[in-house]
Amino acid sequence: MKRSKLLLMIGIMVTLVFSLAACGDKASSDKDEDGNVTLDFWVFGATNYDELAKEYEKEHPGVKIKVKTSENADHHNSLFTALSAGSGAPDLAMVEIDQFDRFKEAKDRFVNLYDLGAEKIQDKYLDWKWKIGESMEGDFLFGLPTDIGPKAMFYRTDLFEEAGLPTEPDEVQKLIQSKEDLIKVGEQIKEKTGKPLLDSMEMAYRAVIDGAEESFYDQDGNLLVEKDGNAVKKAYDLAVELNEHGLVGEYDMWTPEWGNAVNNGDFAIEMGAAWLKGWMLDNAPDASGKFRIATLPKEFAGNWGGSYITIPKETKHDDEAYEFAKWLVSPDNQLKSFKSDAGLFPSSPEVYEMDEFKNIKDEFFGGQSTSKYFAEAAQDISFIYKGDKYTPTQDEVLNALKNVQQGADPDKEWAAAVKRMKDLNNK
Repeated sequence: MKRSKLLLMIGIMVTLVFSLAACGDKASSDKDEDGNVTLDFWVFGATNYDELAKEYEKEHPGVKIKVKTSENADHHNSLFTALSAGSGAPDLAMVEIDQFDRFKEAKDRFVNLYDLGAEKIQDKYLDWKWKIGESMEGDFLFGLPTDIGPKAMFYRTDLFEEAGLPTEPDEVQKLIQSKEDLIKVGEQIKEKTGKPLLDSMEMAYRAVIDGAEESFYDQDGNLLVEKDGNAVKKAYDLAVELNEHGLVGEYDMWTPEWGNAVNNGDFAIEMGAAWLKGWMLDNAPDASGKFRIATLPKEFAGNWGGSYITIPKETKHDDEAYEFAKWLVSPDNQLKSFKSDAGLFPSSPEVYEMDEFKNIKDEFFGGQSTSKYFAEAAQDISFIYKGDKYTPTQDEVLNALKNVQQGADPDKEWAAAVKRMKDLNNK
């Protein structure tokens, strides 16, 4: 008996020695010859994260951040491929809100940030933004909140004035408080200036869909587009109605034609997100001083865009990655990201109370302090469930609207789009 116990103890001690040696080898192999940890960070679009990463490196000797920037589609496709393959994923990765539910299907490929203490900073962020970053059960946090896209009304003062309408933001807000008001104003602008109210069918559709708490799917993944009163059909019908009134242009966002239209004042209103300001500053110089911002009617308020910082499970540096992510999205650094050329709108309400935020004057918008309009909109937004096939499913609706604008029957196009959406979601 004593001999067997002795052998057992020896076995346990040997196992522990080898285990600790292995741990030591792993820890040392995760650093370079100078003892530095390198974090690969994949981002998309315009951010100021390169500059902030350099700042972090100075404050945290021994940590190097390699930032790789790609276009939105390429970024998400590469990340999805790497996660699916189980190799090649970075230590940190941005994920855009419309893509997020697709990645949540691969829960086992991400670090649960609650395991790293993320609940300690939860109260620094908007509730709805934080909740979108969680699993449905609320026990798994996929990502820390970065920017958001609260929407407001970007309107051309010159076209409003030419149409005999008020041009001050508060007056415009009082003027447009419903769909009926929007149509009335649009018809007056069309009559007096010959210009459409909105740029495209997509923007007319987004007036409703971006604020819908429930759109294509319920939280069990059921497709809702045939349900009475569904937000997708409401959004579709609004775009069709505005088009029938002749209030919608044919300027698809991000095309050269659309850019010229923004610059030249070829339409009167853009129901845009906060990030649109940054694009205008860089790409519409002739429009400087001619745009103002007003609050949208509640039925058209919503969020369009924003992202999260995730940590793929493949990383060997989850603690270091989390510390950097937490630092990157802190209120102080969200303010820096907002003030940068990228203009990322903060998801931390703490920023909205900072003097540097409140006192910013936008010369492009005639010296208006636009920040408060987006901050107010941000706090009126509710939790939004997208679904893992949100983007391709929505594309079917947008294709139908383009056909309607070219003369197709709206009812037939809707029925055809519903069939395509059902086929897509039954695969």
